[in-house]
Amino acid sequence: MRMRIRTVASTLTLVGTALFAPGVGLAASTDAFAVTKLTQAQATSMFSAAGITWSSSGGCSNRNVSTCTSFDQLNQATAQGAVTLKHASGCALNITGGTETGHASGTYSHWNGYKLDYAKNTCLNNYVHNSFTYIGLRGDGYPQWQAASGNIYADEGTHWDALYYTCGC
Repeated sequence: MRMRIRTVASTLTLVGTALFAPGVGLAASTDAFAVTKLTQAQATSMFSAAGITWSSSGGCSNRNVSTCTSFDQLNQATAQGAVTLKHASGCALNITGGTETGHASGTYSHWNGYKLDYAKNTCLNNYVHNSFTYIGLRGDGYPQWQAASGNIYADEGTHWDALYYTCGC
């Protein structure tokens, strides 16, 4: 028994040393949090290929105009999350909000590329309700469902507000 404890302790010491060694572990792990940003053209190409549509009340894609639907500076994982949702659900997806100004601020915001808004439809509503876990009300009172990937879908009444931490792949 003593030998086993010593082995575990030695292993932990080696692991701890590796984790905090210069250039290893923590330094390398920050690379996992690097975010790849897309251009409008790159995102629309991905969405078109997946059969995802988009629309805006202003009929435009200017990131600095709130009536537009822009994908400029969208996180690649967010775009991939939309594609994953499309394939997994089999539902029609129409994006009505992207990275344009006019949404709530914060780290995990539309502006920073983490969120998309989807037009509601029966297929999508049923998919979210039946495939994800209800996690309660958001701070502003909207109900939320969480996918196994950690991504969160909030029912904002007129549309779904989707927060993508990962691509959901």
